[in-house]
Amino acid sequence: MNNDDKKATRQSYGEALADIGEDERVVVLDADLSTATKTSIFAKKYPNHFFDVGIAEQNLMSVSAGLATCGKIPFASTFAVFAAGRAYDQIRNSICYPNLNVKICATHAGVTVGEDGATHQMLEDLSLMRTLPNMTVMCTSDDTQTKWAIKKIKEINGPVYLRLCRLATPKIYNEENFEIGKGVQIGEGTDATIIATGVTVPEAIKAMEELKEKGVNVRVIDMHTIKPIDKEIIIKSAKETKKIITVEDHNIIGGLGSAVCEVLSENYPTQVVRMGINDRFGISGKAEELLKYFEIDKDSIIKKILEN
Repeated sequence: MNNDDKKATRQSYGEALADIGEDERVVVLDADLSTATKTSIFAKKYPNHFFDVGIAEQNLMSVSAGLATCGKIPFASTFAVFAAGRAYDQIRNSICYPNLNVKICATHAGVTVGEDGATHQMLEDLSLMRTLPNMTVMCTSDDTQTKWAIKKIKEINGPVYLRLCRLATPKIYNEENFEIGKGVQIGEGTDATIIATGVTVPEAIKAMEELKEKGVNVRVIDMHTIKPIDKEIIIKSAKETKKIITVEDHNIIGGLGSAVCEVLSENYPTQVVRMGINDRFGISGKAEELLKYFEIDKDSIIKKILEN
């Protein structure tokens, strides 16, 4: 992991869009936030394939659905709180119900939105999106993985919700060796498994490295796909390690932790410690401070593993 090479996944998203824009089926839509979502990068390169619908997120999803029926591959972008929250009805009835090929790329998710505060810190989106039939749900952890995800979701047919973040995170991977629905195992430790997603993956890796110095050997699972979730790697880790801990910048209800518990309760009953936002709203503050405040940072992960 390269701590000196940091980039927000929203930036990687904007750059990746520009890379796939030669395909005339690709269209990008935004709701008056193109500078923040980084879709402006695509807009400058392919202005005729970019549509800003204004501050009208429900319409953003409806227009995207219409374009999908015409053979286009729409990438609909706005903040997660507006995408999964304000436009939920349109996503449910106009995109998922008819199983249309719309890619919803939601930036600024989780408490790591920071100073924007509780109203903009979307902590329920993974829960909302993974309960929708036909929806693939993803949350990427670094630049390499995000650019792979954009190319990959363009190729698959059907609705996708991709969760992206504002906070710059270290580069973890040098190669695009990923598969939708398959978690990435980092390390071979048997003392515990840390299953993380998105911005918490670097925190989990840092915890793994520090724990090794203390004689505690753990493994990290980067669960970039929340739905369909990798049941095989979860069950394998439960069998091979002493503890399972999930970490997410999301409500502990309905997100990654709940998805892992569902798999294990049905296949290999195991105690799971869920680390995340404990059923409350966020607060305003710097992203790094909020990771610590809500106990989803490296130090909190280390403490949780050592005390359990």
